[in-house]
Amino acid sequence: MKADVSNELRFIAEVDAFEFGERDIGQILHSLDAWLAKLDADLQSNLLACTGLKEQSALAAQADAINTVLRKSPQAWSRQWANLESAQTLADSFDDKALLLVFGKFNAGKSSFCNFLADRFVAHGKSAQYFHVEAGSVVETSERFREGATETTSRLQGVRLGEKLVLLDTPGLHSVTPDNAALTQRFIDSADAVIWLTSSTSPGQVQELDELGRELHRNKPLLPVVTRSDMYEEDEVDGEIVKLLCNKTVQGRAQQEADVEARAKEKLVAMGVDAALLKRPVSISAYMAREQRQTQAAMVEAGFERLYAALLSIAEPSLAYKRRKRAEILLHHLEENVLGHLCGEVLPLFAGLRASSQAALDLLERQREQTVNAVWRSVLPTLPALLEKHAAQRDVQAICDSLSRSIHETFSREANEQFADYVIAIEAALAEISFDDKADFESIALTHPEADVREIVGVDYQQLHAALKQAIHANLSRLSSDAGKQCHASIEQLMELAERLKNVLSLHAQDLSGLKSELRAESG
Repeated sequence: MKADVSNELRFIAEVDAFEFGERDIGQILHSLDAWLAKLDADLQSNLLACTGLKEQSALAAQADAINTVLRKSPQAWSRQWANLESAQTLADSFDDKALLLVFGKFNAGKSSFCNFLADRFVAHGKSAQYFHVEAGSVVETSERFREGATETTSRLQGVRLGEKLVLLDTPGLHSVTPDNAALTQRFIDSADAVIWLTSSTSPGQVQELDELGRELHRNKPLLPVVTRSDMYEEDEVDGEIVKLLCNKTVQGRAQQEADVEARAKEKLVAMGVDAALLKRPVSISAYMAREQRQTQAAMVEAGFERLYAALLSIAEPSLAYKRRKRAEILLHHLEENVLGHLCGEVLPLFAGLRASSQAALDLLERQREQTVNAVWRSVLPTLPALLEKHAAQRDVQAICDSLSRSIHETFSREANEQFADYVIAIEAALAEISFDDKADFESIALTHPEADVREIVGVDYQQLHAALKQAIHANLSRLSSDAGKQCHASIEQLMELAERLKNVLSLHAQDLSGLKSELRAESG
């Protein structure tokens, strides 16, 4: 092609020469499928067990909420992927074309932009075929896009330029009818690059890029285009001062483009998107190009030669994306619908479970003390009567056996109330009271010195009472300590399982990141 050929003709010729041979991505697709299968298997094998916790306990309920998410998620993933697959048949009809998504808020000039490029292709002998999506079908139409100051469509529409290029003009997804929502998203998923239109009257409204998050995270090139890059100047016509629309100055455009670029880069970084995807913005005025009859000079002054140069610069990265697109769509499904959604649901549940577990651990000592105090207040008052009952026979063993049973029964009851969330095994052996032979009843005797006679007049159990009291306290301490350890072990085990599950998610996130790097390691 001659050196003096315009960028417009270069671009049209390059479009005709597009080749869409798919890169060999079979291995990476297999790896992504294997990643998903392993994630599912690892999640199901790491469900949270609540050993030692009653089903109605708060911790068990929180663990069950996490397990429910893990159990139900695979079915949700399958449905989401099937929804994309069900819409793919129609979108596949465009697989032999490069798809450029024209994005912008209302009044950004999307329809005008698409119509102008269509006119230019027709002017050079190429076809321009309009279509829209209606009731799940692609409908061919001879109608151009309606141009207006407000949002003129709530449906996906597009235009084929020549044989190998399609411009997709879509409204915000919030304005798409439910019947077309899945299909619209599938077409957007199929776009190979994004042309972001932003009006010169309020350029670089970077919050608009949030709606492009799905596409930009897939490493699609982004070309910002500042539309309506014109301004009014006063002139004298027939002796009267009138306002005439003219192109903005080169300096004015350059300043505006630099501002859009700086703010867009900052926004992409905040979104976690590679800022290298952002191409240098260009400014155009379709109105001025039309007004000046679309001569070569008018096209240059209206910014279209720079636009075509920018379109040429994104052609190769767009085709490179197209060649790996099937893997990119699956990758993004795994990142957003699978791992992202899963983490979004379970990580807050993990945080809640950890906070509740720590609160439960902090509460154990108070529960232990309350159990000991309750049993102590219940058992100790029975001791005098018990001693009196067995004083005549001086049956210390009978007293110990009776106390042991009483302690075991009372502790079991109180522990079941205080540690209501836990399954506790109360060992009867820990409630058994025993001590050495020194702890016994003592005789109360009167001594008659004149007859050298010692008369037993009663039984004293003051020392035995003290010994039994001390033994009861020791038993309660052992029982409460053992109960507390059981509860502590149940909480700790649940926390360890939750931490292990978090690590599983983290490792899978790292593995998926590695697969992403592998997919994007090559440019073609």
